Amino acid sequence: MTETSRRGVPGTHRAHGAGDPGVRTAPGWLRELAGAARQMPVSAHLRPPRAGGRASAVLVLFADGAVGPDVLLTLRSSGLRKHAGQVAFPGGSIDAGDAGPVAAALREAAEETGLDPAGVEVVGVLPELFVARSGFRVIPVLAWWWRPSPVGPADPVEVAAVARVPLAELTDPAHRLTVRHPSGLAGPAFRVRGVLVWGFTAGILDRLLALSGWERPWEASRVEELPPSALG
Repeated sequence: MTETSRRGVPGTHRAHGAGDPGVRTAPGWLRELAGAARQMPVSAHLRPPRAGGRASAVLVLFADGAVGPDVLLTLRSSGLRKHAGQVAFPGGSIDAGDAGPVAAALREAAEETGLDPAGVEVVGVLPELFVARSGFRVIPVLAWWWRPSPVGPADPVEVAAVARVPLAELTDPAHRLTVRHPSGLAGPAFRVRGVLVWGFTAGILDRLLALSGWERPWEASRVEELPPSALG
C-alpha cells in the first residue's frame, strides 16, 4: 500500500469548497451517497443474528485528493489473531466509554492511524453488518475528511500500513475481480498497490461505488480462488 500513479474518476469533479482548508461541509455527492447507503440491502450472509456478536464500528473516510476522492484504508498486521494481513477500514470494538458507534469509529481510527478526529465530519451511519468469522456486529460510519491530517501506523501491533487510495484506482476495471473463498462463497475484490482487498471491506467498497454511480464495467465473471495467504 504505497503511493502510485493515479488518474481521475470518471464523472467526478471537485465540488466547490471540497477539500479546501477550513471548509467543513461535506460535498453534495457524499451526502447523496450517505442517503442511498442507509437504505442499501444487506446480503443474507451479512445480516446480524438476533442475538450475540460483539458490537463494533469502522470509519469509511473519504477525502478530496490530488486527482479526486480517495478513501482511507489500513493493512492489518500479520501477527494478529484474526484477519491478519488483510486490508480494512480503521475501526474496532465499541467500548463501554464510547457514546455509540460514531464515537467508537473516530476513536479507533485515531488510535490506529493517528488522524485528528477534529478534521472529520460524519455524514451517515450505514446498516449494521455481521462478520461471522470474527463474530463482530459492524456499523460502518461514513465520513468526510475536510481537514486531512498526517496518518501512519500509530499502533504497529494492529496496523502495518495506512494509505489514502483514490477511487480512480478502485474503479479501474483492471484492478477488479471476483474471488472465491474455500467455503465456496464468492465476492468482489480489488487488487491495488500490491495487495488484495477482499471480504467485508471489498463488499462495502463495491456497494458504495455502485450506489455512487462511479462503478465502471468490469468482468465480474473473472473468478480467482482466494489464496491461502490471504485468509489471515
